[in-house]
Amino acid sequence: MPDETAPGDPQRGLRALTADEFSALDAVGGVRGVVEAVAPGLLFVVVYLAAGQRLAPALVASLGTAVLAVLVRLLQRTPVTQALSGFLGVVVGVVWAWRTGQAEDYFLYGLWVNVGYGLGTLATIVAGYPLVGLVVGLFGRQGPLAGGPWSAAVAWRTDRVLRRRYAIATWPWAAMFAARLAVQVPLYRDAEVAWLGTAKLLMGIPLTALALWVSWLLVPRSAASEDPPPTRPEP
Repeated sequence: MPDETAPGDPQRGLRALTADEFSALDAVGGVRGVVEAVAPGLLFVVVYLAAGQRLAPALVASLGTAVLAVLVRLLQRTPVTQALSGFLGVVVGVVWAWRTGQAEDYFLYGLWVNVGYGLGTLATIVAGYPLVGLVVGLFGRQGPLAGGPWSAAVAWRTDRVLRRRYAIATWPWAAMFAARLAVQVPLYRDAEVAWLGTAKLLMGIPLTALALWVSWLLVPRSAASEDPPPTRPEP
């Protein structure tokens, strides 16, 4: 994902883990980012229920909102990565629901995304390259490191304490993805569209902000703000 953070701008997403101070709102993209992330799904559920559980109006409302968010950013010449990623997710959800005629399939893409992210996060822990450590290694340093980006991303692996700390700091993300699936998959199977949409909203931005905050607390500030030690072979 391209870096949309200019010097002096708030650190967003996982890059917030390297900040000296934590702002949940800034970390999840600010007010605008929250609105862009929440509005399509919220409108889908509201319109679906208001239209007597008719699928077409809900799909049009959701897709139209996502398109509008991208167009506004383009017209204002602001970075579109966040809005565009949300737009693509909405498009996939709309296409799946339209093809099957089942409203709950609008949320199926999001479930699969959580499966993929959850397995990927677990894989980084098991392999000894926890996600949080890679993020801090790449973005937490102030100056360049010989050996390129990968050397910077894994320089902390020579420190057993840091390796363990970063592994612990990555677990909140694995837990978040698992919690989402544990709650939302049964609702999807039971075709509880209203409850599924509500759960997705409540377990989306709020849980992401919580995972970021917990991980931020566990990341040593010195490791996040200083250059990592030079790499050397492990014994």
